[in-house]
Amino acid sequence: MNPFEYYVNLETRRQFLGKMAKGFGWAAMASLAGKQAVQAAQLGATHFTPKAKRGIYLFMSGAPSQMDLFDYKPRMKELFDTDLPESVRDGQRLTTMTSGQERFPIAPSIYDFQQYGNSGAWVSELLPHTSGIVDDISLIKSMWTEAINHDPAITYIQTGNQIPGRPSLGAWLSYGLGSLNENLPSFVVLNSTWTGRKEAQALFSRLWGAGALPSEHQGVALRSHGDPVLYLSDPPGVSRDMRRQMIEGVNAINEDIFHEFGDPETHARISQYEMAFRMQSSVPDLTDLSDEPDYMFELYGPDSRVPGTFAYNCLMARRLAEKGVRFSQIFHRGWDQHNALPKDLPNQCKDIDQACRALIIDLKQRGMLDDTLVVWGGEFGRTIYCQGPLTQTDYGRDHHPRCFTVWLAGAGVKAGYVHGETDDFSYNITKDPVHIHDLNATILNRFGIDHEQLTFQHQGLDLRLTGVEKARVVEEILET
Repeated sequence: MNPFEYYVNLETRRQFLGKMAKGFGWAAMASLAGKQAVQAAQLGATHFTPKAKRGIYLFMSGAPSQMDLFDYKPRMKELFDTDLPESVRDGQRLTTMTSGQERFPIAPSIYDFQQYGNSGAWVSELLPHTSGIVDDISLIKSMWTEAINHDPAITYIQTGNQIPGRPSLGAWLSYGLGSLNENLPSFVVLNSTWTGRKEAQALFSRLWGAGALPSEHQGVALRSHGDPVLYLSDPPGVSRDMRRQMIEGVNAINEDIFHEFGDPETHARISQYEMAFRMQSSVPDLTDLSDEPDYMFELYGPDSRVPGTFAYNCLMARRLAEKGVRFSQIFHRGWDQHNALPKDLPNQCKDIDQACRALIIDLKQRGMLDDTLVVWGGEFGRTIYCQGPLTQTDYGRDHHPRCFTVWLAGAGVKAGYVHGETDDFSYNITKDPVHIHDLNATILNRFGIDHEQLTFQHQGLDLRLTGVEKARVVEEILET
Protein backbone atom coordinates (compact mmCIF):
# COMPACT_ATOMS: atom_id res chain seq x y z
CA MET A 1 0.00 0.00 0.00
CA ASN A 2 1.45 3.37 -1.00
CA PRO A 3 1.26 6.29 1.46
CA PHE A 4 -1.60 7.95 -0.41
CA GLU A 5 -3.81 4.85 -0.21
CA TYR A 6 -2.94 4.67 3.48
CA TYR A 7 -4.10 8.23 4.09
CA VAL A 8 -7.27 7.69 2.07
CA ASN A 9 -8.26 4.92 4.47
CA LEU A 10 -7.64 7.08 7.51
CA GLU A 11 -10.23 9.34 9.03
CA THR A 12 -8.91 12.84 8.58
CA ARG A 13 -9.04 15.37 11.35
CA ARG A 14 -11.73 17.21 9.43
CA GLN A 15 -13.88 14.08 9.23
CA PHE A 16 -13.47 13.50 12.95
CA LEU A 17 -14.45 17.05 13.82
CA GLY A 18 -17.30 16.90 11.35
CA LYS A 19 -18.77 13.84 13.00
CA MET A 20 -18.52 15.53 16.37
CA ALA A 21 -20.34 18.52 14.95
CA LYS A 22 -23.21 16.44 13.62
CA GLY A 23 -24.81 16.47 17.00
CA PHE A 24 -25.26 20.22 16.67
CA GLY A 25 -26.70 19.98 13.19
CA TRP A 26 -23.78 21.76 11.50
CA ALA A 27 -23.14 19.05 8.94
CA ALA A 28 -26.82 18.99 7.97
CA MET A 29 -26.77 22.71 7.36
CA ALA A 30 -23.56 22.43 5.31
CA SER A 31 -25.09 19.65 3.23
CA LEU A 32 -28.23 21.68 2.51
CA ALA A 33 -26.20 24.74 1.52
CA GLY A 34 -23.99 22.55 -0.62
CA LYS A 35 -26.92 21.09 -2.53
CA GLN A 36 -28.30 24.56 -3.22
CA ALA A 37 -24.94 25.76 -4.49
CA VAL A 38 -24.49 22.70 -6.73
CA GLN A 39 -27.95 23.25 -8.21
CA ALA A 40 -27.14 26.91 -8.82
CA ALA A 41 -23.88 26.01 -10.51
CA GLN A 42 -25.54 23.68 -13.00
CA LEU A 43 -26.32 26.43 -15.49
CA GLY A 44 -24.45 25.20 -18.52
CA ALA A 45 -26.70 26.81 -21.15
CA THR A 46 -27.28 30.37 -22.35
CA HIS A 47 -30.58 32.18 -21.96
CA PHE A 48 -30.62 33.05 -25.66
CA THR A 49 -28.40 32.65 -28.70
CA PRO A 50 -25.00 34.14 -27.87
CA LYS A 51 -22.99 36.39 -30.16
CA ALA A 52 -19.73 35.91 -28.23
CA LYS A 53 -17.95 32.66 -27.48
CA ARG A 54 -15.05 34.40 -25.75
CA GLY A 55 -14.00 37.84 -24.56
CA ILE A 56 -10.90 39.98 -24.07
CA TYR A 57 -11.08 42.91 -21.64
CA LEU A 58 -8.37 45.57 -21.93
CA PHE A 59 -8.50 47.38 -18.60
CA MET A 60 -6.70 50.72 -18.27
CA SER A 61 -6.24 50.90 -14.50
CA GLY A 62 -5.98 54.42 -13.13
CA ALA A 63 -8.57 56.12 -15.34
CA PRO A 64 -7.61 57.43 -18.81
CA SER A 65 -8.32 61.11 -19.45
CA GLN A 66 -11.32 61.06 -21.78
CA MET A 67 -10.93 64.69 -22.92
CA ASP A 68 -7.33 64.04 -23.95
CA LEU A 69 -8.17 60.89 -25.92
CA PHE A 70 -11.75 60.66 -27.25
CA ASP A 71 -14.03 63.37 -25.86
CA TYR A 72 -13.00 66.39 -27.92
CA LYS A 73 -13.88 69.75 -26.33
CA PRO A 74 -12.54 72.59 -28.55
CA ARG A 75 -14.38 75.36 -26.66
CA MET A 76 -12.16 74.77 -23.64
CA LYS A 77 -9.23 76.49 -25.37
CA GLU A 78 -11.13 79.77 -25.05
CA LEU A 79 -11.61 79.16 -21.33
CA PHE A 80 -8.03 78.31 -20.40
CA ASP A 81 -7.35 79.03 -16.71
CA THR A 82 -10.85 80.33 -16.06
CA ASP A 83 -12.77 78.86 -13.15
CA LEU A 84 -15.06 75.91 -13.74
CA PRO A 85 -18.59 77.29 -13.31
CA GLU A 86 -20.38 76.19 -10.14
CA SER A 87 -23.39 75.37 -12.28
CA VAL A 88 -21.32 72.72 -14.07
CA ARG A 89 -19.81 71.20 -10.96
CA ASP A 90 -23.24 71.33 -9.34
CA GLY A 91 -22.12 70.30 -5.86
CA GLN A 92 -20.29 67.19 -6.93
CA ARG A 93 -18.17 65.72 -4.16
CA LEU A 94 -14.43 65.96 -4.70
CA THR A 95 -11.50 63.84 -3.70
CA THR A 96 -9.28 65.03 -0.86
CA MET A 97 -6.61 65.73 -3.47
CA THR A 98 -8.46 68.76 -4.87
CA SER A 99 -11.16 69.59 -2.33
CA GLY A 100 -8.79 72.04 -0.66
CA GLN A 101 -7.94 73.98 -3.84
CA GLU A 102 -8.93 77.62 -3.81
CA ARG A 103 -10.06 77.43 -7.43
CA PHE A 104 -10.69 74.89 -10.19
CA PRO A 105 -9.02 76.28 -13.34
CA ILE A 106 -10.00 74.80 -16.69
CA ALA A 107 -7.17 72.88 -18.39
CA PRO A 108 -7.90 72.34 -22.10
CA SER A 109 -6.28 69.37 -23.77
CA ILE A 110 -3.06 70.35 -25.54
CA TYR A 111 -3.48 67.55 -28.07
CA ASP A 112 -4.84 67.80 -31.61
CA PHE A 113 -7.93 65.83 -32.59
CA GLN A 114 -9.23 64.66 -35.95
CA GLN A 115 -12.34 62.89 -37.11
CA TYR A 116 -11.98 59.36 -38.45
CA GLY A 117 -14.07 56.69 -40.11
CA ASN A 118 -17.64 56.66 -41.27
CA SER A 119 -18.83 57.69 -37.82
CA GLY A 120 -16.64 60.79 -37.76
CA ALA A 121 -15.37 59.83 -34.31
CA TRP A 122 -12.93 62.28 -32.78
CA VAL A 123 -9.62 60.71 -31.75
CA SER A 124 -6.56 62.36 -30.22
CA GLU A 125 -3.16 62.45 -31.86
CA LEU A 126 -1.98 60.30 -28.95
CA LEU A 127 -3.82 57.31 -30.45
CA PRO A 128 -2.84 57.22 -34.15
CA HIS A 129 -3.26 53.44 -34.39
CA THR A 130 -6.59 53.33 -32.58
CA SER A 131 -7.88 55.97 -35.00
CA GLY A 132 -7.44 53.35 -37.72
CA ILE A 133 -10.01 50.99 -36.18
CA VAL A 134 -12.84 53.41 -35.38
CA ASP A 135 -14.91 51.73 -38.08
CA ASP A 136 -14.61 48.46 -36.14
CA ILE A 137 -15.59 49.71 -32.68
CA SER A 138 -18.42 51.32 -30.75
CA LEU A 139 -17.34 54.26 -28.62
CA ILE A 140 -19.42 54.94 -25.51
CA LYS A 141 -18.66 58.50 -24.36
CA SER A 142 -21.33 58.59 -21.66
CA MET A 143 -20.17 56.05 -19.09
CA TRP A 144 -20.59 56.92 -15.41
CA THR A 145 -20.15 55.47 -11.94
CA GLU A 146 -20.76 56.51 -8.33
CA ALA A 147 -17.27 55.63 -7.07
CA ILE A 148 -14.69 58.41 -6.92
CA ASN A 149 -11.57 56.63 -5.63
CA HIS A 150 -9.59 53.94 -7.42
CA ASP A 151 -9.95 50.80 -5.34
CA PRO A 152 -13.73 50.99 -4.81
CA ALA A 153 -14.18 52.11 -8.43
CA ILE A 154 -12.16 49.23 -9.91
CA THR A 155 -13.81 46.79 -7.51
CA TYR A 156 -17.21 48.18 -8.56
CA ILE A 157 -16.77 47.83 -12.31
CA GLN A 158 -15.11 44.41 -11.96
CA THR A 159 -17.54 42.87 -9.47
CA GLY A 160 -20.68 45.03 -9.39
CA ASN A 161 -20.07 46.19 -5.82
CA GLN A 162 -17.72 48.73 -4.25
CA ILE A 163 -17.18 46.45 -1.25
CA PRO A 164 -14.61 43.69 -1.88
CA GLY A 165 -15.61 40.05 -1.88
CA ARG A 166 -18.04 39.68 -4.78
CA PRO A 167 -17.36 37.50 -7.86
CA SER A 168 -15.62 39.20 -10.78
CA LEU A 169 -16.98 39.46 -14.31
CA GLY A 170 -14.66 36.72 -15.58
CA ALA A 171 -15.65 34.43 -12.71
CA TRP A 172 -19.34 34.95 -13.51
CA LEU A 173 -18.72 34.03 -17.17
CA SER A 174 -16.78 30.94 -16.15
CA TYR A 175 -19.51 29.92 -13.71
CA GLY A 176 -22.35 30.56 -16.14
CA LEU A 177 -20.83 29.16 -19.31
CA GLY A 178 -18.07 26.77 -18.32
CA SER A 179 -14.89 26.09 -20.24
CA LEU A 180 -14.19 25.69 -23.96
CA ASN A 181 -10.96 23.78 -23.32
CA GLU A 182 -10.61 21.28 -20.50
CA ASN A 183 -6.83 21.73 -20.48
CA LEU A 184 -6.89 25.47 -19.86
CA PRO A 185 -8.63 27.75 -17.36
CA SER A 186 -11.79 29.47 -18.53
CA PHE A 187 -10.60 32.81 -17.10
CA VAL A 188 -7.03 34.09 -17.45
CA VAL A 189 -5.48 37.36 -16.23
CA LEU A 190 -2.42 39.12 -17.67
CA ASN A 191 -0.80 42.01 -15.81
CA SER A 192 1.27 44.35 -17.98
CA THR A 193 4.28 46.57 -17.45
CA TRP A 194 3.85 50.29 -18.13
CA THR A 195 6.01 53.31 -18.90
CA GLY A 196 3.91 56.17 -17.54
CA ARG A 197 3.66 57.26 -13.93
CA LYS A 198 5.45 54.64 -11.83
CA GLU A 199 3.44 55.24 -8.65
CA ALA A 200 0.41 53.22 -9.72
CA GLN A 201 -2.53 51.84 -7.81
CA ALA A 202 -2.06 48.26 -6.61
CA LEU A 203 -4.15 45.55 -8.22
CA PHE A 204 -5.41 42.88 -5.84
CA SER A 205 -6.17 39.31 -6.89
CA ARG A 206 -9.72 39.73 -5.58
CA LEU A 207 -10.37 41.82 -8.72
CA TRP A 208 -10.35 38.55 -10.64
CA GLY A 209 -11.53 36.42 -7.74
CA ALA A 210 -14.55 34.15 -7.51
CA GLY A 211 -16.06 35.60 -4.34
CA ALA A 212 -18.84 33.28 -3.17
CA LEU A 213 -18.71 31.22 -6.36
CA PRO A 214 -16.74 27.95 -6.33
CA SER A 215 -13.07 28.89 -6.40
CA GLU A 216 -12.43 27.00 -9.64
CA HIS A 217 -13.97 30.03 -11.43
CA GLN A 218 -11.42 32.59 -10.23
CA GLY A 219 -9.00 34.04 -12.75
CA VAL A 220 -5.64 32.36 -13.25
CA ALA A 221 -2.84 34.92 -13.51
CA LEU A 222 -0.19 34.15 -16.14
CA ARG A 223 3.27 35.43 -15.26
CA SER A 224 5.79 36.80 -17.74
CA HIS A 225 8.86 35.33 -15.98
CA GLY A 226 9.57 31.90 -14.53
CA ASP A 227 6.71 29.44 -14.53
CA PRO A 228 3.73 30.97 -16.40
CA VAL A 229 1.65 29.87 -13.41
CA LEU A 230 3.09 29.55 -9.92
CA TYR A 231 4.16 26.01 -8.99
CA LEU A 232 3.44 24.75 -12.50
CA SER A 233 6.70 22.80 -12.65
CA ASP A 234 7.21 19.65 -10.63
CA PRO A 235 9.64 20.18 -7.75
CA PRO A 236 13.04 18.49 -7.95
CA GLY A 237 12.81 14.74 -7.40
CA VAL A 238 9.11 14.52 -8.22
CA SER A 239 8.25 12.71 -11.45
CA ARG A 240 5.06 13.10 -13.48
CA ASP A 241 3.92 9.65 -12.37
CA MET A 242 4.50 10.58 -8.74
CA ARG A 243 2.62 13.86 -9.25
CA ARG A 244 -0.29 11.95 -10.78
CA GLN A 245 -0.28 9.52 -7.88
CA MET A 246 -0.26 12.35 -5.36
CA ILE A 247 -3.23 14.05 -7.02
CA GLU A 248 -5.22 10.82 -7.12
CA GLY A 249 -4.56 10.28 -3.44
CA VAL A 250 -5.57 13.81 -2.46
CA ASN A 251 -8.64 13.63 -4.70
CA ALA A 252 -9.73 10.41 -3.02
CA ILE A 253 -9.50 12.10 0.36
CA ASN A 254 -11.48 15.07 -0.94
CA GLU A 255 -14.18 12.78 -2.36
CA ASP A 256 -14.62 11.24 1.08
CA ILE A 257 -14.89 14.70 2.57
CA PHE A 258 -17.48 15.70 -0.05
CA HIS A 259 -19.64 12.65 0.68
CA GLU A 260 -19.37 13.45 4.36
CA PHE A 261 -20.34 17.14 4.18
CA GLY A 262 -21.64 17.90 0.68
CA ASP A 263 -19.57 21.10 0.42
CA PRO A 264 -19.28 21.98 -3.31
CA GLU A 265 -15.98 23.76 -2.61
CA THR A 266 -14.47 20.30 -2.14
CA HIS A 267 -15.26 19.42 -5.73
CA ALA A 268 -13.85 22.79 -6.76
CA ARG A 269 -10.55 21.80 -5.15
CA ILE A 270 -10.58 18.48 -6.99
CA SER A 271 -11.16 20.18 -10.34
CA GLN A 272 -8.40 22.70 -9.61
CA TYR A 273 -5.88 19.95 -8.85
CA GLU A 274 -6.81 18.20 -12.08
CA MET A 275 -6.64 21.43 -14.07
CA ALA A 276 -3.22 22.22 -12.62
CA PHE A 277 -1.94 18.81 -13.70
CA ARG A 278 -3.24 19.23 -17.26
CA MET A 279 -1.89 22.80 -17.43
CA GLN A 280 1.62 21.45 -16.90
CA SER A 281 1.48 20.31 -20.52
CA SER A 282 -0.86 22.85 -22.13
CA VAL A 283 0.40 26.16 -20.70
CA PRO A 284 4.11 25.97 -21.66
CA ASP A 285 3.15 25.32 -25.30
CA LEU A 286 0.63 28.16 -25.20
CA THR A 287 3.09 30.69 -23.82
CA ASP A 288 5.87 29.77 -26.25
CA LEU A 289 5.60 32.48 -28.93
CA SER A 290 8.41 31.06 -31.08
CA ASP A 291 5.85 29.73 -33.56
CA GLU A 292 4.49 33.24 -34.25
CA PRO A 293 5.73 34.62 -37.61
CA ASP A 294 7.74 37.85 -37.79
CA TYR A 295 4.90 39.73 -39.49
CA MET A 296 2.73 39.11 -36.42
CA PHE A 297 5.28 40.76 -34.14
CA GLU A 298 5.49 43.62 -36.62
CA LEU A 299 1.71 44.02 -36.46
CA TYR A 300 1.66 44.19 -32.65
CA GLY A 301 4.84 46.28 -32.48
CA PRO A 302 8.36 45.70 -31.13
CA ASP A 303 7.15 45.46 -27.52
CA SER A 304 5.30 42.27 -28.44
CA ARG A 305 8.63 40.42 -28.24
CA VAL A 306 9.12 41.57 -24.63
CA PRO A 307 7.34 39.34 -22.08
CA GLY A 308 5.00 41.22 -19.78
CA THR A 309 4.37 44.24 -21.99
CA PHE A 310 0.85 45.17 -23.02
CA ALA A 311 1.65 44.29 -26.65
CA TYR A 312 3.00 40.88 -25.64
CA ASN A 313 -0.10 40.26 -23.54
CA CYS A 314 -2.44 41.25 -26.39
CA LEU A 315 -0.77 38.70 -28.64
CA MET A 316 -1.02 36.18 -25.82
CA ALA A 317 -4.73 36.99 -25.39
CA ARG A 318 -5.33 36.18 -29.05
CA ARG A 319 -3.57 32.84 -28.55
CA LEU A 320 -5.66 32.20 -25.45
CA ALA A 321 -8.84 32.95 -27.40
CA GLU A 322 -7.75 30.60 -30.19
CA LYS A 323 -7.17 27.80 -27.69
CA GLY A 324 -10.60 28.19 -26.12
CA VAL A 325 -10.03 30.35 -23.05
CA ARG A 326 -13.44 31.83 -22.39
CA PHE A 327 -12.33 35.18 -20.99
CA SER A 328 -8.99 36.93 -20.64
CA GLN A 329 -8.36 40.26 -19.01
CA ILE A 330 -5.29 42.43 -19.52
CA PHE A 331 -4.57 45.03 -16.85
CA HIS A 332 -2.41 48.03 -17.73
CA ARG A 333 -1.60 50.31 -14.81
CA GLY A 334 -0.32 53.89 -14.63
CA TRP A 335 -3.21 55.96 -16.07
CA ASP A 336 -3.54 58.10 -12.93
CA GLN A 337 -2.24 61.48 -14.14
CA HIS A 338 -2.85 63.84 -11.21
CA ASN A 339 0.07 65.94 -12.44
CA ALA A 340 2.56 65.96 -15.31
CA LEU A 341 -0.09 64.58 -17.66
CA PRO A 342 1.74 65.75 -20.82
CA LYS A 343 4.79 63.79 -19.66
CA ASP A 344 3.11 60.52 -18.65
CA LEU A 345 -0.01 60.15 -20.80
CA PRO A 346 1.86 59.91 -24.14
CA ASN A 347 3.96 57.06 -22.73
CA GLN A 348 0.85 55.21 -21.59
CA CYS A 349 -0.70 55.59 -25.03
CA LYS A 350 2.44 54.33 -26.76
CA ASP A 351 2.27 51.25 -24.55
CA ILE A 352 -1.18 50.25 -25.74
CA ASP A 353 -2.10 52.02 -29.00
CA GLN A 354 -0.54 49.80 -31.67
CA ALA A 355 -1.38 46.60 -29.84
CA CYS A 356 -5.08 47.52 -29.50
CA ARG A 357 -5.32 48.06 -33.24
CA ALA A 358 -3.33 44.88 -33.92
CA LEU A 359 -5.61 42.79 -31.74
CA ILE A 360 -8.72 43.91 -33.62
CA ILE A 361 -7.04 43.39 -37.02
CA ASP A 362 -5.64 40.00 -35.98
CA LEU A 363 -9.00 38.73 -34.72
CA LYS A 364 -10.74 40.08 -37.81
CA GLN A 365 -8.30 38.43 -40.21
CA ARG A 366 -8.75 35.09 -38.47
CA GLY A 367 -12.54 35.33 -38.60
CA MET A 368 -12.64 35.47 -34.80
CA LEU A 369 -13.92 39.00 -34.26
CA ASP A 370 -17.46 37.92 -35.11
CA ASP A 371 -17.62 35.81 -31.95
CA THR A 372 -15.02 37.51 -29.73
CA LEU A 373 -16.00 40.52 -27.64
CA VAL A 374 -13.25 43.08 -27.00
CA VAL A 375 -13.72 45.79 -24.34
CA TRP A 376 -11.40 48.75 -23.62
CA GLY A 377 -11.74 51.17 -20.70
CA GLY A 378 -10.93 52.17 -17.13
CA GLU A 379 -12.77 52.68 -13.83
CA PHE A 380 -13.79 56.37 -14.25
CA GLY A 381 -12.71 59.55 -16.04
CA ARG A 382 -10.78 62.70 -15.21
CA THR A 383 -11.67 66.33 -14.48
CA ILE A 384 -11.49 69.20 -16.95
CA TYR A 385 -10.14 71.36 -14.14
CA CYS A 386 -6.48 71.17 -13.23
CA GLN A 387 -5.12 69.58 -10.10
CA GLY A 388 -2.19 71.64 -8.87
CA PRO A 389 -0.30 74.24 -10.95
CA LEU A 390 -1.54 74.97 -14.48
CA THR A 391 0.55 76.23 -17.39
CA GLN A 392 0.08 76.28 -21.15
CA THR A 393 2.12 73.08 -21.44
CA ASP A 394 1.63 71.24 -18.16
CA TYR A 395 -1.37 70.18 -16.11
CA GLY A 396 -2.87 67.32 -14.12
CA ARG A 397 -6.39 66.01 -13.65
CA ASP A 398 -8.28 64.56 -10.68
CA HIS A 399 -10.74 61.63 -10.60
CA HIS A 400 -14.08 62.14 -12.31
CA PRO A 401 -16.91 59.59 -12.10
CA ARG A 402 -19.62 61.55 -13.92
CA CYS A 403 -18.46 60.74 -17.45
CA PHE A 404 -15.80 58.69 -19.17
CA THR A 405 -15.23 56.73 -22.38
CA VAL A 406 -14.99 53.03 -23.18
CA TRP A 407 -15.10 51.14 -26.45
CA LEU A 408 -16.28 47.70 -27.51
CA ALA A 409 -15.78 45.64 -30.65
CA GLY A 410 -16.87 42.33 -32.14
CA ALA A 411 -19.60 39.84 -31.21
CA GLY A 412 -22.48 41.76 -32.75
CA VAL A 413 -21.44 45.19 -31.45
CA LYS A 414 -22.09 47.93 -34.00
CA ALA A 415 -18.99 48.83 -35.95
CA GLY A 416 -18.20 52.51 -36.44
CA TYR A 417 -20.66 53.90 -33.92
CA VAL A 418 -20.47 56.64 -31.28
CA HIS A 419 -22.90 56.53 -28.36
CA GLY A 420 -23.65 59.27 -25.83
CA GLU A 421 -22.70 62.92 -25.44
CA THR A 422 -21.25 65.12 -22.71
CA ASP A 423 -21.34 68.87 -22.10
CA ASP A 424 -18.70 71.33 -23.34
CA PHE A 425 -16.62 70.65 -20.23
CA SER A 426 -16.64 66.83 -20.50
CA TYR A 427 -18.12 67.00 -17.02
CA ASN A 428 -21.79 66.00 -17.26
CA ILE A 429 -23.59 63.60 -19.58
CA THR A 430 -26.13 65.31 -21.82
CA LYS A 431 -27.38 62.31 -23.82
CA ASP A 432 -27.69 58.53 -23.40
CA PRO A 433 -26.02 57.84 -20.02
CA VAL A 434 -24.57 54.35 -19.52
CA HIS A 435 -23.93 53.15 -15.98
CA ILE A 436 -21.23 50.55 -15.35
CA HIS A 437 -24.00 48.06 -14.47
CA ASP A 438 -25.42 48.70 -17.94
CA LEU A 439 -22.01 47.96 -19.44
CA ASN A 440 -21.76 44.67 -17.57
CA ALA A 441 -25.32 43.75 -18.51
CA THR A 442 -24.38 44.38 -22.15
CA ILE A 443 -21.23 42.25 -21.89
CA LEU A 444 -23.24 39.36 -20.42
CA ASN A 445 -25.85 39.83 -23.15
CA ARG A 446 -23.24 39.24 -25.85
CA PHE A 447 -22.54 35.86 -24.25
CA GLY A 448 -26.23 34.94 -24.36
CA ILE A 449 -26.80 35.66 -20.66
CA ASP A 450 -29.68 37.59 -19.12
CA HIS A 451 -27.97 39.51 -16.32
CA GLU A 452 -31.05 39.27 -14.12
CA GLN A 453 -31.10 35.46 -14.35
CA LEU A 454 -27.41 34.74 -13.72
CA THR A 455 -27.50 34.50 -9.92
CA PHE A 456 -25.88 32.61 -7.07
CA GLN A 457 -27.46 32.10 -3.67
CA HIS A 458 -25.18 33.12 -0.83
CA GLN A 459 -26.06 33.95 2.76
CA GLY A 460 -29.71 34.37 1.89
CA LEU A 461 -29.08 36.64 -1.08
CA ASP A 462 -29.29 36.02 -4.81
CA LEU A 463 -26.02 37.58 -5.89
CA ARG A 464 -25.61 38.91 -9.42
CA LEU A 465 -23.01 40.94 -11.25
CA THR A 466 -25.32 43.88 -11.93
CA GLY A 467 -26.61 44.21 -8.37
CA VAL A 468 -30.19 44.76 -7.28
CA GLU A 469 -30.86 48.11 -8.90
CA LYS A 470 -32.23 48.30 -12.42
CA ALA A 471 -29.66 47.85 -15.18
CA ARG A 472 -30.24 47.71 -18.89
CA VAL A 473 -28.56 46.27 -21.95
CA VAL A 474 -27.32 49.12 -24.17
CA GLU A 475 -29.25 47.98 -27.23
CA GLU A 476 -28.27 51.09 -29.19
CA ILE A 477 -24.70 49.82 -29.69
CA LEU A 478 -25.79 46.34 -30.77
CA GLU A 479 -26.56 45.12 -34.27
CA THR A 480 -30.19 44.27 -34.84
